[in-house]
Amino acid sequence: MSRVVVINFISLDGIIQAPLRADEDTDGGFAYGGWVQPFMDKTVATFMGSATSQAAGLLLGRRTYQNFVVDWEQTDATDPAIAAMNRIPKYLVSRTLSDPSWNNTLRLGPDLQAEVERLRGGGDGEIVVFGSGQLVRFLQQRDLVDEYRLLIFPILLGGGKRMFADTAGLTTFQLTNSQVSDSGVTINSYQRAIPTDPASER
Repeated sequence: MSRVVVINFISLDGIIQAPLRADEDTDGGFAYGGWVQPFMDKTVATFMGSATSQAAGLLLGRRTYQNFVVDWEQTDATDPAIAAMNRIPKYLVSRTLSDPSWNNTLRLGPDLQAEVERLRGGGDGEIVVFGSGQLVRFLQQRDLVDEYRLLIFPILLGGGKRMFADTAGLTTFQLTNSQVSDSGVTINSYQRAIPTDPASER
C-alpha cells in the first residue's frame, strides 16, 4: 500500500504561504514571500532532495502544481530530485485546470476522498504532498494523511495562510524522527498516534 506524506515548510506561527518566491502567493497582501531562503542550508537541501527523489508520486493542489510547473518543468534534469519530479506521476486536484501540461500528470476526479483512498490502496511507496494548503486541510479532516514531515523555520511571519484550520480538532501524534540544521530549521516527522481511549479523539 502507498502512504500519503505531507512535507511542508512552516513558520513558528504555522504559516506555509509563499515560502520560495516573493510572487508565489500574495493573497491577503502577504509581503514575505521567499521567507525560507535565508535558512536553506545543506541539511535542508539534502532532506528535500531525498524526499523528492524517493517519492512514488506527488499529490498537489492547483496553485502549488502551477508554481511547480514554473519552477521545475524546464529546470536542469541532471539533478536527481528534479529528474524524479518530472518523471513520477503527478496527481492534480483542481476544479478549473482541465488540461494540465506537465509530463505524467493525472487530474483526479470530483470524489477526492475516494480518489485518495484508491491511491493509498494501490501501488507502493510514498505519495508526497507539498504546499497545497487547502488540500492538506481536506486530507487532515478525513484522516487521509499517514505522516507529516514538517520543516519548522525559526521565523515569525505574523499572518498568512496556515496549514491547519481552526476546525482541525484534537489529534495526537508520535514524533518518529527529528534533526536540526545549522541554520536552525527543525525537521520533524510525525505519525498519527493511536489513542488509548477511542472516545478521546472523536
